Amino acid sequence: MSGYDVIIVGGGPAGLAAGLYTARMDLKAVLLDRGPLGGQLLNTELIEDYPGFESILGSELAVKMGDHARKFGLEIRDFEPVKEIDVEDGAKVVRLESGEELRAPAVIMAAGGLPRYLEVPGEKEFWGRGVSYCAVCDGAFFKGEELAVVGGGDAAVEEGDFLTRYASKVYIIHRRNELRAQPILVDRARANPKIEFILDAVVKDIKGDQKVRALDYEHRGHVTELPVGGVFIFVGFVPNSMLLKMHVDHDDAGYITTDRNMQTSVDGIWAVGDVRSQLTKQIATAAGDGTTAAVAASNYVSALKDAARA
Repeated sequence: MSGYDVIIVGGGPAGLAAGLYTARMDLKAVLLDRGPLGGQLLNTELIEDYPGFESILGSELAVKMGDHARKFGLEIRDFEPVKEIDVEDGAKVVRLESGEELRAPAVIMAAGGLPRYLEVPGEKEFWGRGVSYCAVCDGAFFKGEELAVVGGGDAAVEEGDFLTRYASKVYIIHRRNELRAQPILVDRARANPKIEFILDAVVKDIKGDQKVRALDYEHRGHVTELPVGGVFIFVGFVPNSMLLKMHVDHDDAGYITTDRNMQTSVDGIWAVGDVRSQLTKQIATAAGDGTTAAVAASNYVSALKDAARA
């Protein structure tokens, strides 16, 4: 036994909020993250919709949230990828890629997810050579080039706007006639002279030699080649629910379903943030999920300890 009360898997805003509250409630908790602390915060340059901050860099908010949780004693282990989560004799077992096993009565699943692929020819071939899923990470490599952004939601429009600080031109390509992004983001992008929208268009393939040189898109039955030096893809999210070895109830898209306390269908496992089936994916709602799960997990662990003493 590793002696933890709670193991938190994932270091985005949901996991960090859960870590803060479990630590404040004097539980022995550890937070594991497969990469640098922050989750999707690190893929967002500027955040303007988190209460208390008119605007703040995503990376800065990640540092602040991590420091806050550490202040109350949370153990944080970043760059510590989890292989799987299982249940053995009532205990939750978290197996790491390193081979180490951690055990606790409670697990808070905050592992978020991964970008959804377009699944078109050339996408995998040119990944890292012009195809990217993170504008903040890779935008600076494309100074002066014309770029394509694929998608119509908040991420696509916001990151397309961000890319104009480097690119000479950004084409935002969306398969529908209307964008799904918030109106304030759409208005800002439409006012940017470097952005052009290509709507009702479907990307068919990505082409190049040693790097991306162009893509083909279809609009009303006609295929057009668009010369671009990079393609940034923001077409959705695939939840990391596959880490759970046992069956956990989920929706048709793979997002874990929970009750109002973030409890999954497995006793002692909670799901929070982007891995959970919910109306919206925002930093504020993720933090709320993490807080709720932390309180519920604390009550659960306390009940187990009381029962063991009885």
